[in-house]
Amino acid sequence: MTAPGPPGGGPEPDDEPYTGPPPTGPYGAPPYVPAALHGVHSLPATGAWAGPVAWPLGPVPLPAGPHTHPQAGPSPGVRWAPPPGTPPHDVPVPFLHAMRARDWRWWRPLLGLLLVVVVYTVAATVVVLVALVTGAFPDLQLLDLVDPGVLLITNVSLIVAIPIVWLAWVAAHGMRRGWSSSVLARLRWRLFLPFTLLSLPTLGAGILLSVLIGFVFEGGDVTGPSSSYVWLVLVVVFTTPLQSAAEEYVFRGYLSQAIAGWVRSPRAGAVVAGVLTAALFSAAHAPPDVWTFLDRFAFGLAASAVVWLTGGLEAAIVLHAVNNVLVFLLAGGLGEGITTDSVPAGTGVLVVGLDLLAMGAYVALVARSRGRLRPETETGALDLRPVPAEGVPTGPVHVGYGVDRRREAQHGPWGMG
Repeated sequence: MTAPGPPGGGPEPDDEPYTGPPPTGPYGAPPYVPAALHGVHSLPATGAWAGPVAWPLGPVPLPAGPHTHPQAGPSPGVRWAPPPGTPPHDVPVPFLHAMRARDWRWWRPLLGLLLVVVVYTVAATVVVLVALVTGAFPDLQLLDLVDPGVLLITNVSLIVAIPIVWLAWVAAHGMRRGWSSSVLARLRWRLFLPFTLLSLPTLGAGILLSVLIGFVFEGGDVTGPSSSYVWLVLVVVFTTPLQSAAEEYVFRGYLSQAIAGWVRSPRAGAVVAGVLTAALFSAAHAPPDVWTFLDRFAFGLAASAVVWLTGGLEAAIVLHAVNNVLVFLLAGGLGEGITTDSVPAGTGVLVVGLDLLAMGAYVALVARSRGRLRPETETGALDLRPVPAEGVPTGPVHVGYGVDRRREAQHGPWGMG
């Protein structure tokens, strides 16, 4: 007498245990044992795997391994880009090291400098040619900077350097243009008024005393303002601050950042960049004698000092703008009998020493104001470098998992501490 079959017909259930090799289900699932689960029937009598059988309990998660380790990097050849808005630095860096982002390469500053030189040469030439061809300033004399037309052309030909520096940051470094301004990747407008108030009693007093010394030693005559003095005032007020900012973007901005970026130590890079850019800045102004060269060299050092102290160009722009505005206004107001564009003959030691005191006082006041103004001196950062776990092999990775080490130190590796 035979046992009744299952209701509704169909194959008989296994009466003997399966003794063949244990086939497996999907990757990572436990071995498939025929007739071990309700509703799962045995393989054909041949014992061979006849095809995939649906796993009745649903998908089984993969076991942990090097391929899914939470601290391992992506597979070789895979590049993970951080989400938009992620800081480009793994650790906070000072302003002069802003170029040393995650994708830093030594040749990027060279490419940027080449771009700045070529594009600026073309742009400045176009500005001057347009002024000459259109006849806007028929009496153009490139050495007479007290003439409003000449000063306007000169200032505009320098102002075009600002967008060119921004272009270099985007094209050569793939970074936002604001990294040329400060560690916040933008100009900190709140700092301009306080720094201006600090500059007037220091730089202003130094410039007035220097002019007075030149007047006494040279015996010049005050011929009074010219008939175009009102136009000169307008040009100075509306364009000279931008011209001063352009020179700072070039010398204390991109050039200093490029030089400091090639030096691993931030402090050593700041010193090297400060000395080299001060020398280049002074030479670019074609000083007529050694005392004028030293005076402008000291000016460049002072500008580099306040950049280091404040983490951006704001204090240096104020230093440059206040100096140039006062010099041009005095030069136009006093007339040609007073020398304002160079150190008066026979007063080199006195004038340079006085300027050093004035600029040193400004730097000291800026340093002292940091406790009140609290300027940011380092960039924001998010560490995206891979953190190798013990026993997990590591290899070359482009970008690893995002790990904020400061948060990990406070809350544990999973944010649950």
